[in-house]
Amino acid sequence: QVQLLESGGGSVQAGGSLRLSCAASGFRYDRSAMVWFRRAPGKEREGVACIDKDGTPEYARSVSGRFTVSRDNDENTLSLQMDSLNAEDSGTYYCVADPSNYYCYSWWPNEKRFAYWGQGTPVTVDS
Repeated sequence: QVQLLESGGGSVQAGGSLRLSCAASGFRYDRSAMVWFRRAPGKEREGVACIDKDGTPEYARSVSGRFTVSRDNDENTLSLQMDSLNAEDSGTYYCVADPSNYYCYSWWPNEKRFAYWGQGTPVTVDS
């Protein structure tokens, strides 16, 4: 079955960086779009970044220019490099698989479109 395991979360000072990783298994990773979501305390889940099977990324406006999503189709891993972090970036980050699609469509920020989620990894940015 689909398994997604995030790692790399933690606490960091504002302005700092973190790198999240996701190990994927149980599906054709090299043919799947992948997405990072996050949930801040008391808020709904927010789509952060999507990357298609070829490595072409898309970003939410709130993170564009600060976050970089990448993937390794040989190792079945997904990464999210987060720079210039601020307090609004705090929350739990989720790795999400979309095995039914190769590409990131306009609806990718909609959490209801996705069935496969990791357990999440927490990120705390201290201001």
